Amino acid sequence: MSDRLPHEKGFHVSWDQIHRDSRALAWRLDASGPESGEWRAVVAITRGGMAPAMIVARELDIRTVDTISVKSYDHQTQDEALVLKAPDAALMGDGEGILIVDDLVDSGKTLELVRKLYPKAHFATVYAKPKGRPMVDTFITEVSQDTWIFFPWDMALQYVEPYRGNS
Repeated sequence: MSDRLPHEKGFHVSWDQIHRDSRALAWRLDASGPESGEWRAVVAITRGGMAPAMIVARELDIRTVDTISVKSYDHQTQDEALVLKAPDAALMGDGEGILIVDDLVDSGKTLELVRKLYPKAHFATVYAKPKGRPMVDTFITEVSQDTWIFFPWDMALQYVEPYRGNS
């Protein structure tokens, strides 16, 4: 068994980078909600959307925050998207005035499922891949489809041998 990922490229995102990119997403979304430019709530797609959604909610001073839990991956294998936990139904309605945030749109299956549930919501991701891009309304950075994004919550710091070995 190989320790290598089945993807050709890796894109490592630090905590600083996800914070900067999430703030940039908030700035792009500022004053663009349907209700006098305001958003009624932020809904994070768990788990990856939680950190960006928190930053967006803080930057835009949105106090109502909820989550929707959608499982579409088993480790690094994509499966059929399934809602495990839905946000408050009274809050959501058809999604009008709701900002739904995720870290990444890959194939678009997760956002497609959530968009069927809340067709009038605004979908924002920090990163987007070409296949999923039609499912997202606003994003910051596009990466190629064959790029695997390593988010800081998936990584750990570890010792690395010096390039020239031990002296």
